[in-house]
Amino acid sequence: MSEPEKSASWEREVLEKLALAALKEQRVARHWNIFFRILGFSFLFLIFFSVMGWIGNNAIEITGKHTALVELNGTIASGEVSANQIISGLQAAFKDKNTKGVILRINSPGGSPVQAGQIYDEIKRLRVKYPNIPLYVVVDDLCASGGYYVAAAADRIYVDKASLIGSIGVLMDGFGFTGTMDKLGVERRLLTAGTNKGFLDPFSPVNPQQENYAKVMLEEIHQQFIKAVRDGRGARLKETPDMFSGLIWSGEKAVSLGLADGFGSTEYVARDVIHAENVVDFTPQEGFADRFAKRFGVALGKNINPLAAMGMELH
Repeated sequence: MSEPEKSASWEREVLEKLALAALKEQRVARHWNIFFRILGFSFLFLIFFSVMGWIGNNAIEITGKHTALVELNGTIASGEVSANQIISGLQAAFKDKNTKGVILRINSPGGSPVQAGQIYDEIKRLRVKYPNIPLYVVVDDLCASGGYYVAAAADRIYVDKASLIGSIGVLMDGFGFTGTMDKLGVERRLLTAGTNKGFLDPFSPVNPQQENYAKVMLEEIHQQFIKAVRDGRGARLKETPDMFSGLIWSGEKAVSLGLADGFGSTEYVARDVIHAENVVDFTPQEGFADRFAKRFGVALGKNINPLAAMGMELH
């Protein structure tokens, strides 16, 4: 073979090797690309199934007698700690055949009088339906206003000496911007069909008639709150002139006033009161989609409903 032929043959071999190497590299890259796509889609499907509640459910495996625990931790409102959430947990706790007693552990500053009232009523109903299963409230740091409204339905209330209890009152808060608007030279143009459609509008001067109407409404709700406390606590309550004024007391003072029954933690009540040391948590866990939907709904509702925006709460 001549030198030119050898040179051409060598160049051809090199080109073939380079082409094969490039082809092999493309195949490897394609395989890795397919692998990462499958991995990505699998991850997305996993997230989707988790959000939809099709996998990773919180089924509780229970054996033997136990104390059922439901947590009420935070503001009582449809977008935060809702009545539906707490009621669902309580119903599951009472329904379980191995539940010997239920603890509702509360750490709440209060919230919606409607949501608190719904939980209160459901506790009363469950106690009638399951007369042999007691329900005790254990207070952590705070059990005020709507939180105490709920607690008053329990068979007993246990606190820490330093817990904060009470605030039996109702408020409606908001802001008035008329002075600011005057300084800025802004004119409010509010058109309504219905004399009170702009009820307590924060950009308009206070209407004395609407203000008086709101006070009457707050007093009605306050009396509902007071009745719930009296019905729930009964003869244990040692009423004072300022008991329903909105004041708050320490756990130690609350016991002496009959607003609470004694001192104790969750572990103490489960072990020494219910006599079922094994504690099973029945608190429903909401998924991301549920939390987002509820918070979006609350924000939208406040923009539409002026009373919601003013924040009527048990405090």
